[in-house]
Amino acid sequence: MDKKQGVSLQRRCRCAFSLVELLVVIAVTGVLLALLLPAIQAARETARRVQCSNNLRQIGIALHSYHAVYNCFPPGGLEPRPLWRNGRQFAWSAFLLPYLEQQSVADQIDFGKPFDHPDNAQVAATVLSVYLCPSTPRTSPLHRGRGATDYGGIYGERITSPNEPPKGVMIYDRAIALRDIVDGSSTTLAVSEDSAFPDGQWINARNVFDQAYPINRAPRFENDIRSLHPGGANGLFADGSVRFLSETMDLKTLAAICTRAGGEVVGDF
Repeated sequence: MDKKQGVSLQRRCRCAFSLVELLVVIAVTGVLLALLLPAIQAARETARRVQCSNNLRQIGIALHSYHAVYNCFPPGGLEPRPLWRNGRQFAWSAFLLPYLEQQSVADQIDFGKPFDHPDNAQVAATVLSVYLCPSTPRTSPLHRGRGATDYGGIYGERITSPNEPPKGVMIYDRAIALRDIVDGSSTTLAVSEDSAFPDGQWINARNVFDQAYPINRAPRFENDIRSLHPGGANGLFADGSVRFLSETMDLKTLAAICTRAGGEVVGDF
């Protein structure tokens, strides 16, 4: 080997990575990925939470459009069972369809027959993205063969006392108007998240509930305010505003915002 070949070989060797250097690069890359993944996941969850709140804003606009036509909000449910032996059991969310740009879906529903009548089976299986929170994991957008929903109407509360008569905005067989919400529409919940709850079908009047537990703390068999968002859930107030409700909210305050005429003084939350 002459002198020129030796110098060339040395240069080539100096350009290569040693095993130690390679291990350092892999370690640094792993640390960077470990730091980036939580940030990426947090950014994705933020986007999903924003989409969820946008769904509720659309529902709020639809509620007020309905109110402008009928001078009231839709009833929480029509002819629920077992109060009605053969009740039709249609939900508030079914009555809102024309005001959510879903007139064609509404036209397919036979409101003269029960929600679970075979003639309503096909339309009941319609998936409506406005009723689905993107943070809720699911294998199918259908629940027991019908379009799912992650949003429930507020029937009242039973944190401080029994919910009899029902204290909320979305109650059975009665349409509540803004004038009936004497506690103030900006501090009274109309609809909130109830992610993946057992009766979560947009056509089924079971998608109302009276709050009984802290947010995100109810057992799975209970309809209650819950979500897959860290720290709380989104809620739609009767004035059309959407707020994120902290799961550490004081229980008396939580109870107060679930009533339309309880006379409570609601502070900051």
